[in-house]
Amino acid sequence: MSSRKGRRRAVDKWKMKKWFVVLTPPYFGERELFEVPADGPEKLLKRVLEATLYDVTGEDVRQQVIKMYFQVVAVEGDKAKTIFKGHEYSRDFLRSLVRRRTSKVDGIFDVTTRDGYRIRVYPCALTQYRIKTSQQKAIRKVMKEIVEEKARKLNFGQFVQEMVLGKLASDIYKEAKKIAPLRHVGIRKSKLLYAPELARLEVSIEHAIKTAEEVEASGGEGEEAGGETG
Repeated sequence: MSSRKGRRRAVDKWKMKKWFVVLTPPYFGERELFEVPADGPEKLLKRVLEATLYDVTGEDVRQQVIKMYFQVVAVEGDKAKTIFKGHEYSRDFLRSLVRRRTSKVDGIFDVTTRDGYRIRVYPCALTQYRIKTSQQKAIRKVMKEIVEEKARKLNFGQFVQEMVLGKLASDIYKEAKKIAPLRHVGIRKSKLLYAPELARLEVSIEHAIKTAEEVEASGGEGEEAGGETG
């Protein structure tokens, strides 16, 4: 009997949830990705949601191999606004790129965009045959120079677009192919390290929690006093 009551309570709680439409950031056109349930808008803030690049662009089904991560930074009505949090190749796709008797050159670079966003970028280059250590170092140097130059020139939205849509990898390929024959160049992963809106969100959430704790500790005396003067 008690288990039946428990199931009924669980169903009732689920029915109380509200559905919110998740939007891509403005630099991806604020497209509607999908709907997610939540008890309230505050429960959505800071939540990281996963999609694919194909979900974002709707252009090429092959883009399903690239996972995209978005973090909710604001909720307006039933719309959840997001910021790009990072991306990565799927494991299967990354595994399919690696072949015997070839070299895989990886780079990891932390850069700051023109408008103050910090992002960690993971370029990779796969060669047609095994290459020398000196060639690998030269390719890694090319990666570093191009990624840093792009970050200096572009704002965050522009940088993210070039990174996930292939322009950044194409620029690296053009220079790196002069060092060794290449099969593939891409940005296999990225991770947002700092964003102004995330910093502001953290402050506002901490302030709300602190205010709630102060009200609870006072036992609502402040509200009662306000009521008496009114």
